[in-house]
Amino acid sequence: MTDVKKVRCEWAETNELFIQYHDNEWGAPVHDDRLLFEMLNLEGAQAGLSWLTILKKRGNYKVAFDNFNAQKIANYDEPKKLALLNNVGIVRNRLKINAVIENARAFLKVQQEFGSFDAYVWHFVNNNALTHNKEGQATAISEKMSKDMKKRGFRFVGATICYAFMQAVGLINDHTENCFRFKPI
Repeated sequence: MTDVKKVRCEWAETNELFIQYHDNEWGAPVHDDRLLFEMLNLEGAQAGLSWLTILKKRGNYKVAFDNFNAQKIANYDEPKKLALLNNVGIVRNRLKINAVIENARAFLKVQQEFGSFDAYVWHFVNNNALTHNKEGQATAISEKMSKDMKKRGFRFVGATICYAFMQAVGLINDHTENCFRFKPI
């Protein structure tokens, strides 16, 4: 019997890192606050860059930002910011680095208000993942999420970044219908 090749979303077939990310993470519903915070900030780091660039640096980001521990990040001081700006393993952009710190502070406030960041982000989809962007529903939700996050002090959370975040953490299942990951999610 021959081994049948898995059918994936077309974008995932372009790089081995994409294949691993697609097959093991992308689109799977996430309910862990730390991972949600990580993904939100990685999506923000991607702004103006390729996702492959960020995936290659993901391990460095985890080390540089204390495994995305929001409590620690919220207390970063000027020497820590300077160290991050000099860290060649991450995207050394002052605005993006400051955004992670501001996002940590906003994240902690959201946790207090909603009980968890998970409860906050999933309320945008009424705790049920959407399937594809039918009739622009997910786009409208990402715009609403973006506006609300900005009001709460989050940075690098435009509607496009929020949509990518929604895809990454399973708020929307945007796998193609022929993809082997479509139904399991």
